Amino acid sequence: MTFKESLTTLPQHILPHHLLSRLMRQLTHSRNKIWKNLFIKGIASHYGVNMEEAIDSDINAYSSFNQFFTRELKAGTRTIANNPGDIASPADGSVSQAGDITEGNIIQAKGKSYTATDLLGGDEERAAPFLNGKFTTIYLSPKDYHRLHMPLDGRLTEMVHVPGRLFSVNGATVNSVPRLFARNERVVAIFDTEIGPMALVLVGAIFVASIETVWHGEVTPPTSKSMRTWQYIRKNAPKLKRGEEMGRFNMGSTIIVLYGKDVMNWEKAFTAGKKVQLGEKIGHTEA
Repeated sequence: MTFKESLTTLPQHILPHHLLSRLMRQLTHSRNKIWKNLFIKGIASHYGVNMEEAIDSDINAYSSFNQFFTRELKAGTRTIANNPGDIASPADGSVSQAGDITEGNIIQAKGKSYTATDLLGGDEERAAPFLNGKFTTIYLSPKDYHRLHMPLDGRLTEMVHVPGRLFSVNGATVNSVPRLFARNERVVAIFDTEIGPMALVLVGAIFVASIETVWHGEVTPPTSKSMRTWQYIRKNAPKLKRGEEMGRFNMGSTIIVLYGKDVMNWEKAFTAGKKVQLGEKIGHTEA
């Protein structure tokens, strides 16, 4: 953490995170053609969004900025790793961290960590399967595709909405704010897979207007002061295949993936700073 990073992130401690995010939600859902087209053109130009990958490259086809932001890709734009034992990237983005969950601790940045228990809502029983397992944190920038997909086939067993702050998840803030991912509002989805439990944690951030899943729709907003939990009975639980869409961020943020002990390994090149695309092989099972 540098002095500049600390100075940059200091105002975030006093900002009204949720109020600002509600205002951003109104702006990104506005159907004012002039406003939404200017917003889309500005973001696409500034961040270098590749509109040729989208099913519709014409910005006039999008009724709101949010519809553009969560745009669908053309078929075949991403290849899903499909060999037995492959673990696919759940998103486009860059790897913030990837490695071991050491005695329940997950690395956030140099000199900073948080616990799997805190990340998953404070329930030690929920976190127990991931003790000494593996984790990765993938950051989605504004130019990235913002739908999230399954790394493995899975059956949903539980979803948890954990209320919290909405700090930015950019590099400077991650390096500066202790336990950031365990403090921000987030949606935890636990799946049963061929190698045991897999947790997909969708972390909110300032200006992230909402998080939604394909089986529930919008989970947040509304936000709440207390945690909300949904259990899924086996026979009625959603089942999703590797590569299928599982959720999306309405504005960008971060996804964290957890696995248990001795069931998988990350690819050697899958390390902090690496750019990844949805579907590429990022790990392999030990089965």
